[in-house]
Amino acid sequence: MRFNQSNSMKNIHKLSIAPMMDCTDKHFRMIMRKISSEALLYTEMIVAQSLVYTNKKENFLDFNNEEHPISIQFGGDNPVILKEVARMAQDWGYDEINFNVGCPSPKVCSGNFGASLMKEPEKVAKCIESLKNSCSLPVTIKHRIGVDDDYSFINLNNFVRDVANAGADRFTVHARQAILKGLNPKQNRTIPPLKYDVVKKLKELNPKLLIEINGGFTNIDESLEALREFDGVMIGRSVYKHPLRWSEIDQKIYGMNTKPKSASNIIFSLIPYIEKHITNGGKSWDICKHLINLVEGIPKAKIWRNQISNKAIKKELDIAYLLKLTSRLEEMGY
Repeated sequence: MRFNQSNSMKNIHKLSIAPMMDCTDKHFRMIMRKISSEALLYTEMIVAQSLVYTNKKENFLDFNNEEHPISIQFGGDNPVILKEVARMAQDWGYDEINFNVGCPSPKVCSGNFGASLMKEPEKVAKCIESLKNSCSLPVTIKHRIGVDDDYSFINLNNFVRDVANAGADRFTVHARQAILKGLNPKQNRTIPPLKYDVVKKLKELNPKLLIEINGGFTNIDESLEALREFDGVMIGRSVYKHPLRWSEIDQKIYGMNTKPKSASNIIFSLIPYIEKHITNGGKSWDICKHLINLVEGIPKAKIWRNQISNKAIKKELDIAYLLKLTSRLEEMGY
């Protein structure tokens, strides 16, 4: 079977940080960009229809220039609306568009997008085709290996080939089924078993397709092993909860001759960004709720996190105090 897609090197990202609701906002992405200059970053999922009809599009679309390369993820099922948001994404300066066919949230699926769309491959193909024909950006897709009891490898393979023919440039495959009946989103990240062998078979049968694997990776060594068989690896909750465990992405994944940054290095480099955010009327907690995950596994880490959290939540955290606490980290070698 021939695929109507452009497998150019520009569409290959060895490691990416998964789109996660209530996690991967622009502040967390800035933290990750300080950790890695190379990893592909994703927005939280944006509902296409909401973006089209809002009068405050900047609230959905704004990002910091330092975040490149960055992919914007859309959820939806209407090709006409997706055509509009694709143009917006390109005009706003995003590097890629990702189409969500993997989210198992009941709220998302009730709107007939996310993982439930895997049951309608023809509709997914039309959505991808609409996105591709409306802009010059790479269009990628994130999906599961199946939905509910409707799993079969033949269905999965046919789904991927149909979507590839519609123009998808890369496939991010979460190696679990989505159980929409009986499991909540959190349970869907852990209870359905990981089936890396299914994704491996998918890649073996479709060697010309760019296939990135997602699900269950907890460290860089696991990611390096996966890169022997797949074109890329997407990391989710592990990098959000333990960002410094991934401090050597650039060195180990991308072979860069640079020094991994410490927690204090990262926080010091973010001070101008935090200061600007507060000056513009933002809350320090907007950033610090992500920042506290940088400090773990060291003496008095919990005390440090509590000091930052308490001050930020009470709106009493100023830059001088943050600098003082960060200097203590630096003195301790962190």
